[in-house]
Amino acid sequence: MTSDSGEDYDPETLFDTSRNNRQQIYNNRELVDTNHVPAADKIVGRKEEIQRLANVVSPLIDGQPTNSVLIYGKTGTGKSLVAKHIMQRLEVEAEQRPTDIGTAYVNCGSANGTTRAVRNIGASLAPEMSSVSFPTRGLSTDEYFERIWEVVNTHYDSVIITVDEVDMLRDDSPLMVLSRAGETGVVDVPISIIGISNKINYRDQMDERTKSSFGHREFVFDPYDAAQLREILEHRREAFQENVLGDAVIPRIAALAAKEHGDARKGVNLLFYLGEHAVEEGYDEITEAMIDDVRELADAERLNSLISGLPSHARLIIVALAALTKGDEGTDQWFRTSDIFDTYEIYCEREGADPLSGERRRQILDELSFLEITEAKTNHGGKNVGTYKEHRLMYDPDVVEHVYDATDPAML
Repeated sequence: MTSDSGEDYDPETLFDTSRNNRQQIYNNRELVDTNHVPAADKIVGRKEEIQRLANVVSPLIDGQPTNSVLIYGKTGTGKSLVAKHIMQRLEVEAEQRPTDIGTAYVNCGSANGTTRAVRNIGASLAPEMSSVSFPTRGLSTDEYFERIWEVVNTHYDSVIITVDEVDMLRDDSPLMVLSRAGETGVVDVPISIIGISNKINYRDQMDERTKSSFGHREFVFDPYDAAQLREILEHRREAFQENVLGDAVIPRIAALAAKEHGDARKGVNLLFYLGEHAVEEGYDEITEAMIDDVRELADAERLNSLISGLPSHARLIIVALAALTKGDEGTDQWFRTSDIFDTYEIYCEREGADPLSGERRRQILDELSFLEITEAKTNHGGKNVGTYKEHRLMYDPDVVEHVYDATDPAML
């Protein structure tokens, strides 16, 4: 075979099997990427939310100031998708007008800290021709902001920034600095923020000055219902070659996602894992029978990434809750904090570990809820019972025990 440079070479065959399998399964793999933003006519169940958000940010098209917005909703309810869709359409509209609109998107869940999040915003805003750089290290948060102001003042008439998983910042000062940039005189163009959070009470955690900057524009996205989930997944069918996806696959995944508080992201992600599983195993069809095993694999991979960096006592609390869940099948499987601690102490004794203080245990439970490994709720039991918290596991207990065993086999 002849290379582009005209030289003869022996073609590499190591990747042939995987490439052939992938071509046999996929038509357009991008469609099962959870970061993919579908065309407007394939966004399901969010027409009203799109219009409401468009109404808020539309003044930016004319370089006029507008409000910032907080969007709440559980994972997989289309929050990020709608924000990205709006930014794309702003960019298209700006191209038709004498207005330069800067857009940036940052996910705080993967930005590893406040400084990195600010750096990523700057890097997203800086045009290719800009002389302003945003190195990955070596600058303070204030220095990154100074460079952002230079980029904004030099290149744009208005700016919109989406800050996803904003609750992961643990410090909302960047929101205040960005949303008040015009007021403080560091920029002479309007900047609008779209903050996205899975935590409905996130506003309660915000600094009062940041709350004031955002005003009262808050949208709540409701979970998708089963019919909407099925339609969303049907739009992703084109990711696969014809006749690869069995007829029962999408209805089953939609039903599972509906049980997971209408989480479309999990449904699309499961389609992705099914495709990858078929490629790896050399299958030419994806069937309903594959779903349970692949779903467990996907959950295990996600859970492993979450717990691998947690201290051993956090993992002991997780596996204690898993044990309670397995022993109480058929109920709603919510457990009081005290019951979890009792089981945790049993595991501590089994492993020869000294139990943590009650306060530290409660902090760990809060962290697990923050990571969405568990879910917590507060109950008000009245005068004789008082207020107490309950928790439930967000993963299959068998998956938890398997992952726990794999990450630290000496502790089970």
